[in-house]
Amino acid sequence: MGKRALVLFAHGARAASWAAPFERLRDMTRERLPDVDVSLAFLELMSPRLPEQVALLAAQGVEELTVVPVFLGQGGHVLRDLPLMLDELRTAYPQLSIRVAGAVGEAPDVLRAMTDYCVSAAS
Repeated sequence: MGKRALVLFAHGARAASWAAPFERLRDMTRERLPDVDVSLAFLELMSPRLPEQVALLAAQGVEELTVVPVFLGQGGHVLRDLPLMLDELRTAYPQLSIRVAGAVGEAPDVLRAMTDYCVSAAS
């Protein structure tokens, strides 16, 4: 197995504080995957953007990359923008195997955790 990386892909925002929960998610994920390069990249408004982060990882010799959209659902950015970016990245880095997961907010375990939170907030 080659060098692996995981990129948590988020939208981005003008306010720097918006990234804080995503940075915590990155850090918590790193703790659980010590043999994987775990990083954060954004669609817009923040750095690094996904193409910049993938270029860096490819230059570091990463061979297997998984992109996890940290979005609540499969909206336009995940359904249209991300596939276009990934097509360009696959062309630019043919040595890199790129896999994309579904939007995190659609995973049953995530929905259960969010439901638990909502229920406890109502109590």
